[in-house]
Amino acid sequence: MSTDLIDLAPLAHMALLGSVIALGPLAWLWLRHRGASPTRRLHALTLLTLFLTFDLVLFGAFTRLTDSGLGCPDWPGCYGSASPLGARDEIHAAQSAQPSGPVTQGKAWVEMLHRYVATAVGVLITVMAAMSWWLRRQPAHAPSPWWATLTLAWVVAQGAFGALTVTMKLYPAIVTLHLLGGLGLLALLALQDQAFAPRPMRLSRGLLAGVWVVAGLMLAQVALGGWVSTNYAVLACGDFPTCQGQWWPAMDFPHAFTLRRELGVTAAGAYLPFAALTAIHVAHRMVAVVVLVALALLTWRLHGSGDAGPRRYAVGLALLGLWQLASGLSNVVLGWPMVAAVAHTGGAAVLTMALASLLARAHLRVAASAQRVQVLGV
Repeated sequence: MSTDLIDLAPLAHMALLGSVIALGPLAWLWLRHRGASPTRRLHALTLLTLFLTFDLVLFGAFTRLTDSGLGCPDWPGCYGSASPLGARDEIHAAQSAQPSGPVTQGKAWVEMLHRYVATAVGVLITVMAAMSWWLRRQPAHAPSPWWATLTLAWVVAQGAFGALTVTMKLYPAIVTLHLLGGLGLLALLALQDQAFAPRPMRLSRGLLAGVWVVAGLMLAQVALGGWVSTNYAVLACGDFPTCQGQWWPAMDFPHAFTLRRELGVTAAGAYLPFAALTAIHVAHRMVAVVVLVALALLTWRLHGSGDAGPRRYAVGLALLGLWQLASGLSNVVLGWPMVAAVAHTGGAAVLTMALASLLARAHLRVAASAQRVQVLGV
């Protein structure tokens, strides 16, 4: 049974469902902050959207780990319907043909619930952007509306990558970019949160550069982690600290990091060698050591800065590093349990938000200093 990969017929119904879901958080927010200023309401909406986006990233990891990414093999609906209820016959036929295949009733619901929540988050971000532009005319302190506009454009691009994830049949490079896009969305929302109540943080130029270095290394490690997950390379090494009982097992790096290829095959269409999966896994481990060492040095420097703010960040970053180490090792030695895998993604998401928040506060200080210099004419 064939189905169009992209069928825009259910798009209006999907948008309506997303709006209805978003009405719940918006109504709760309005009632809770009905006596607050518009700026306070926008700040509360930003925090709520940040929280729901974090949940969406975790649910996206769950969708991927349960092999539900193709639970509905078309986009944006499910066999041209807005929900699996309208596609019961098609899903039943696909499940009967392949009981353990990519399309089952359970997987279809997981995939569609992920799309519903993603649509609701998109609605909330649209409301954020509209409120930001409206507040631009008000005498209130709020982030530039261009930040919310960038966030809205970012979430639209995320939706496009979500569509490509389905239509390109879990193409590893697209799935990895989709994961990075989700974390980028969290970073954008965390930056905007800091702009509502500016609390500049004093960091030396060298320490600020160190934060940027750690953020860059973290980005590379998250990309590698996504590459491990999308290629199902976690189980290539079932022991630690060795891999397959060796310190340097047989590895095929050229095939491992060929980006333009489909899932499970080489660029030439042959089956991906197991040595390539081993190379992906070991590369992730090696970069993890570099990231943990850099993170440890950063936390040591932040803790020794003498100010209370950097010291709090130091404690938080240290705990997050330990969380990532523990959850990552659990994935290996326990055989990739669902809880550990989702926890590892969650740790990466929180670490992304923490580093974005830290950079935002440090650059608020830099901007404030530059403004004072300009005013004084120095």
